[in-house]
Amino acid sequence: MRTPTFDDIEDAARQIDGLAVQTPLLRSDALDEATGARVFVKAEPLQRTGSFKFRGASNRILRLTAEEKARGVVAYSSGNHAQAAAKAATLMGVKSVIVMPADAPKLKIEATRGYGAEVVLYDRTHEVREEVAARVLAEHPGATLVPPFEDPFIIAGQGTAALETIRTLAQQGITPDAVFSPASGGGLMAGTVLTFEALAPRAKRYAVEPAEFDDMARSMVSGRRETNTRTAGGLCDALLTPTPGELTFSINQSRVTGMLTVTDEEVLRAMAFAFRWLKLVVEPGGCVALAAVLAGKVDLKGQAVAVIASGGNVDPDVFARALAYTA
Repeated sequence: MRTPTFDDIEDAARQIDGLAVQTPLLRSDALDEATGARVFVKAEPLQRTGSFKFRGASNRILRLTAEEKARGVVAYSSGNHAQAAAKAATLMGVKSVIVMPADAPKLKIEATRGYGAEVVLYDRTHEVREEVAARVLAEHPGATLVPPFEDPFIIAGQGTAALETIRTLAQQGITPDAVFSPASGGGLMAGTVLTFEALAPRAKRYAVEPAEFDDMARSMVSGRRETNTRTAGGLCDALLTPTPGELTFSINQSRVTGMLTVTDEEVLRAMAFAFRWLKLVVEPGGCVALAAVLAGKVDLKGQAVAVIASGGNVDPDVFARALAYTA
């Protein structure tokens, strides 16, 4: 599989211009005071379908030929990529079938159907989503698989979030010293590190995972792709990928400065902080990078720091748990 380049990310930005939202960078005095840094949060909950995933999905589906579009697409996801692929496909007049875990947040399942997709549910404790997707593809001859991260066009599309971040900061005369991004399958991180390598090479690049689902961190240590012992039951449902992608790991392995993990409590506190001071609703998986910054996982005093808040599709009951920390 071809490794994407920074040129691909710039091309993706041109392709999705006017389709994806150029989301704002948010800051607050309270956040700067809490960290001792100048922190800028890329607000991807304000992206179409509520997460950065729309960038990659739309860039991938835009590349289909007319014949491929007529045969439809199949995707698999715990929720955010599902919604993004469904919405992007519908906007382009393409039929979509999305494989989702039955225990995904109801909000995400309902939204995926609402965006026009046929949803196929599976038990992620006993079934492998790639195998389920393969069966669905066999039932839809000629359909194109739109994976959540293991694809050059997907990675390039995700990298546009970092591209916008750096360009927005440059307009203010600011060069970032560090960037923090959520990590799961590694697509967003891969697009981010490729962009920062090209435009802000001195900036440190941190990938953040939930403490109990740290497959990427362990992979970085061992030098080979490790797996999580479980793929269900975590607060950060958007980050429960079994193992990093082969392509994404090959990109991230030599380019990520450090791997960080955060606890559920640190995530919930960060969600409450984002709501109170940034007026932003962030889902647990989308808030791990901010959680790492607020928890002081790295000394950032005096630095300019970019943080990607990757999504905001959170169930009300989970968000209520987070808001308990505002007291």
